[in-house]
Amino acid sequence: QVQVVESGGGLVQAGGSLRLSCVVSGRTLSDYHVAWFRQTPGNDREFVALTYRSVDTYYAKSVKGRFILSRDNARNTVFLQMNSLKSEDTAVYHCAADSHCTGCRLPEEYDYWGQGTQVTVSS
Repeated sequence: QVQVVESGGGLVQAGGSLRLSCVVSGRTLSDYHVAWFRQTPGNDREFVALTYRSVDTYYAKSVKGRFILSRDNARNTVFLQMNSLKSEDTAVYHCAADSHCTGCRLPEEYDYWGQGTQVTVSS
C-alpha cells in the first residue's frame, strides 16, 4: 500500500520561504512521478510542480523561478522549496504520486494523494 504524507506548511510573511516535504512510502520512490498541487476554497486543484521518474522537473508558470523541486530517492522524499512567497501562494498543498501517468500535470492522473499541508502567506 502506497502512502503519501506531506509536512512543512505554516505561516510565513510575503517574501519569505518554506520547504515542504512529501514522503512516499510502500514502494520505491524512483518508480513514481511525484507532483505538487495546491487548492484554495471553492477552486479546483492547481498544478504547481512535478518531478518525473527521470528526475526531470516541470513547473507552473506562476511558480517558476521561485519554487525548486528535488527528490531524494534514498529517503523516499520529495522536497518543494518555496522562495519569494506571495499572498497568492496561500493554499493547501497536496503531494501526489503515480507510476503510470503520461503528462502528469492533471490531478486525475494520480492514484495516490496526501492529506495536504496548509501554507499561508501574509502580506
